[in-house]
Amino acid sequence: MSDTFPHYYRVHQAAENRYEQVPYRRTGRSGLDLPAFSFGLWQKFGADYAFDKQRDIILHAFDLGITHFDNANRYGPPHRGAEQTFGRVLRKELSGYREELVLSTKAGGAMGPSPYLKGGSRKNLLGSLDLSLRDLGTDYVDIFYHHTPDETTPLEETASALATAVRSGKALYVGISNYKTDRAAAIAQLLKAEGVPLLIHQPRYSIFDRSIDQNGLAQLALDEGFGLIVYSPLAQGLLTNKYLESIPEGARAENSEFLDKSLIDETYRQRTAELVKLAESRGQSLAQLALQWVLRNPAVTSALIGASSIEQLDHNVQAAQGPELTDDELAVIDEFGVHGTGVVLR
Repeated sequence: MSDTFPHYYRVHQAAENRYEQVPYRRTGRSGLDLPAFSFGLWQKFGADYAFDKQRDIILHAFDLGITHFDNANRYGPPHRGAEQTFGRVLRKELSGYREELVLSTKAGGAMGPSPYLKGGSRKNLLGSLDLSLRDLGTDYVDIFYHHTPDETTPLEETASALATAVRSGKALYVGISNYKTDRAAAIAQLLKAEGVPLLIHQPRYSIFDRSIDQNGLAQLALDEGFGLIVYSPLAQGLLTNKYLESIPEGARAENSEFLDKSLIDETYRQRTAELVKLAESRGQSLAQLALQWVLRNPAVTSALIGASSIEQLDHNVQAAQGPELTDDELAVIDEFGVHGTGVVLR
């Protein structure tokens, strides 16, 4: 394309070695491979951050071999903001690589006071999907999730809406997020009956939140043949050095509904310090150790990571190159990575 065209007409020239840095893993018993690290746009991709920096991080993730970008209608701010951000990058920079991308979005969380902007009804799910496609600037998404369980809507209706999304060609696969084990089992059966198998479930999972190991969800995924893509593998920053001394000014713990400052106490700091020692003995940071730990679970297909800089992204992706965890090291993680440490359990 001629250099006389404006910048926004140019397609990003992806790194030639982009498939050599991040391993790929099969999603359950489907035919879809996902990178071990997927990129989440949950935070810092709304209208309150500089677009140029957001674009550069997204493009760098793709150059690292991260082809799966995870979005939702609620991500922002404002709602829909992150999808619009990614849509700008897709249209201006990545349009020539659409067939190499796995794009996902979600619907179901409240988007406003209207009863038609929340829940698991056909109207909300399929209407939201149309808006997401418009914001993303694509004819289809690869994975469409029901984001938040809705016990006021018959599960049959939700499953039927997800199946309709696939049959209409607007989604290739369907997933669920934040479902408890019994409800996940139920919708998996309903989707199977619709001829649209459940591809993937997105739960929270980390060294400090082992719920999926305790409530049977990880085993259900193996039994039913769907994958798990886990979010908050760093426990909202608790599995880093960030809170070892104190809560920094402006840190997420000061105003996040997912963190409780009272839980970031001396017990948390003592346990985290021991995990840092273990990570350093392996030549890693705690964040890299924590990412490697979630990926060692055979039910886990991919770990969702975000980033506020290219350097942070590079650092976290290096977890894929870490030495295999030994039984002795796993025992140390079990001793100090106590379920519920620092986190608000659900």
